Amino acid sequence: MKQLPKRSAVPEQLTWDLTSIYPDDASFKKDVQQVKDAAEQIKSLSGQLSRSGADLYRVTTAVLDLNRQLERLYVYASLKNDQDTGNATYQDLAGQAESLVATVASATAWYEPEVLALSAADLQKLIDSEPRLADYQHLFDVLAEQRDHTLSTSEEKLLAGAQDIFGASAKTYSVLSDADLKFPVVQDAEGKDVRLSEGLYGVLLQSTTPRVREQAFKGLYSVYQQFRHTFASTLASEVKTHNFTAKTRHYASAREAAMAENQIPAQVYDNLVTTVNSHLDSLHDYVHLRRDILGLPELHMYDLYTPITGEPSLSYTYEEAQQEALKALSVLGPDYIDQVQAMFTSRAIDVVENQGKRTGAYSGGAYDTKPYILLNWQDSLESLFTLVHEMGHSMHSHYTRANQPFQYGDYSIFVAEIASTTNENLLTDYLLKTQTDPKVRAYVLNHYLDGFKGTVYRQTQFAEFEDFIHQQAADGQSLTADFMSDFYGKLNERYYGDAVISDPEIADEWTRIPHFYYNYYVYQYATGFAAATTLAQRILSGDPEKREAYLGYLKSGSSAAPLDVMRAAGVDMTKPDYLETAFATFDERLAEFKELAKQLK
Repeated sequence: MKQLPKRSAVPEQLTWDLTSIYPDDASFKKDVQQVKDAAEQIKSLSGQLSRSGADLYRVTTAVLDLNRQLERLYVYASLKNDQDTGNATYQDLAGQAESLVATVASATAWYEPEVLALSAADLQKLIDSEPRLADYQHLFDVLAEQRDHTLSTSEEKLLAGAQDIFGASAKTYSVLSDADLKFPVVQDAEGKDVRLSEGLYGVLLQSTTPRVREQAFKGLYSVYQQFRHTFASTLASEVKTHNFTAKTRHYASAREAAMAENQIPAQVYDNLVTTVNSHLDSLHDYVHLRRDILGLPELHMYDLYTPITGEPSLSYTYEEAQQEALKALSVLGPDYIDQVQAMFTSRAIDVVENQGKRTGAYSGGAYDTKPYILLNWQDSLESLFTLVHEMGHSMHSHYTRANQPFQYGDYSIFVAEIASTTNENLLTDYLLKTQTDPKVRAYVLNHYLDGFKGTVYRQTQFAEFEDFIHQQAADGQSLTADFMSDFYGKLNERYYGDAVISDPEIADEWTRIPHFYYNYYVYQYATGFAAATTLAQRILSGDPEKREAYLGYLKSGSSAAPLDVMRAAGVDMTKPDYLETAFATFDERLAEFKELAKQLK
């Protein structure tokens, strides 16, 4: 029976090299103590920032420097833990880092209230009196928007000190889903026994053998359903935390509070849900087509991922995928490609799945580290798309940090998914331009349609569920497993229509979605994908000014409001136009796919 390798058995060249962050764990622990000491010392700066512009600069940079040190520590510990969540040593380091986050937050909790205690005029007078503060103007402007939602120094300190407690539900969920759940043995298409995992699950759902898909689906959910009441408890606690924090900070809702962090108005969220629901007929059309082409008497939820065109005709080893990625992204210019190549050669990517490794994929890092990518590689087209997706994040991080000072050296969550999905759109265009075999083209189109389904439709479905449970909890409704599954099951039926059987297991899908612990994150996948469609079209036009506008977005970091950054790149996300452009592209490619499907019969 095929088993996942232990971490120690993974070839070194397929693992990330974290020694550029800390050469060893001892160095990490030394810095932990330094940050603890600095956190204690920074408390003495309280009460000094309003004395002069020079003092405001001195205190502000001290607070930022402390957070910069903390960021490096946190990234090292989290990356180490994610490479093997069952390793007790790195569980401990991650725990230390999380505790340190709360310590630093508590130690600096006085800073924002003291800044906001100044009138707008007095604050601006201090800024104008110190030339070095000119580079921090936008930082203070953003902070000023929180004036009505910032508490007293003692209250802020109390909330900051509780951050470790507030994060307990998400941590419990992560440990349970990533380390403790044991999935059953299933059979692959060749009849070989394989141990099911979250990573392998995605591959088996793409199998052209129905029994493999069904077995994987039911096998995975049989485990999650054993713990559905536990997952309901962790999710309900997380939602209560979001609602409590929002109410404490005088927001009308958790959604308003979460979106205010990124300066995003409610109309962006509402436009998404409204526009997606107005185009559910396109999804139903696609689902009907899938059932007809597959020739299944019944289409089940586990049949929504297998390629309609049959066994994938495109597969890539990791080495082959690197070359394809470089070709697909070449339209972004030589410097972009040089930076991608550097990622491939500097062991910045943790490639293969191993026992205990965090599932999924992400790009992570700190201002003072290279961007790192976690993968759970499978030799599939999907993994190639994942690679260019995460590379989009990493290049966004690289260009931001190379062009912005630390105070603007990160970017809003709202714009984070746009760079990654722009890369996916560029890869789709590259494949459609270079693959002439009708079967291959049909496969690529199907992959795009599935990606759109999974990103725009599915993530908006998640967003509706997330908003619903927050509202219900705020109204006093108990978020039991049965209550959430009942709503989720009906929501799933509305999204996918009557062409697919809503298998009872799918009502419990919420149990295995980690993003529900991220506080209104998921809607941004959908808005990001739609915006990326417009941006990719602009890049592919061949107009160098449009490409430079896009690269300007990558370089902007948080130096301007997210919506302003996107307007400069060429997309106004306060209007539904970019969403309509995305749906027009979906419908166009669906029509092309239908024609190819007829030819291939």
